[in-house]
Amino acid sequence: MGPSGELAGKVCVITGGAGSIGLATARLFVRQGARVMLADLDAAALRAAVAELGDEHADFHATDVCEGAQVRELFEHAVRRFGPVDVIFSNAGTVGPIAPLAEYPEEDFDRVLAVHVRGAFLCCKHGIARMRDGGSVIITSSVVGVRGDPGAYAYITAKHAQVGLMRSVAKEAAARGIRVNTIHPGPIANAFQQRVESSLSEVMQRDAGEFFDQIIPLGRHGRPEEVARSVLYLASEQSSFVTGSLLMVDGGMTA
Repeated sequence: MGPSGELAGKVCVITGGAGSIGLATARLFVRQGARVMLADLDAAALRAAVAELGDEHADFHATDVCEGAQVRELFEHAVRRFGPVDVIFSNAGTVGPIAPLAEYPEEDFDRVLAVHVRGAFLCCKHGIARMRDGGSVIITSSVVGVRGDPGAYAYITAKHAQVGLMRSVAKEAAARGIRVNTIHPGPIANAFQQRVESSLSEVMQRDAGEFFDQIIPLGRHGRPEEVARSVLYLASEQSSFVTGSLLMVDGGMTA
């Protein structure tokens, strides 16, 4: 008897797989019958994640998503280990500084765009070439991928750029029945958001976490598991006629 679940027998590659959203998604995908290949810079964290998930369900490949050769090897490793890819969750990210425009470090701007935009581009380029027809690509953008705020110049620019990449790739990939969408989390209760809020609190001279809870209509930060369930929707046949779309998972922040 084969695996059961919404992703039964599917092969899924998750970048940023050692982070809270990546790992929460991997856990959910495995429960839904998938085999997952996790990628991140932190090999020790990846090894621990695979130990938790079980090596019959998961494997890892330490990967810098900015490097084309490493991303290509990631997908080749996934195919060797599990077979052709069905789902790509391009989720690797980095925060970058928050600073006035005149003081914003140019090298940090380039680095943040490389991780988010070049990284997602390379996942699409090398991953879709090794993907079965009818697959799904999900790119993690952000609530700030549809709005602007001063200070976070690299991060916000990168999150907007991912939407343009997604829309362009969705048009080409549709010929193979491959769907491509972005997911846009609002503030999430995790270490990534804590780093963002630590910088923002200094700039705002108030607790940024409390500020976000006040402007989110649902009145709280999201949880990684809630984002994972939305990723599952885009990865599964539940969203079989959804491509080129932005899925907001932000508690109503952009309503």
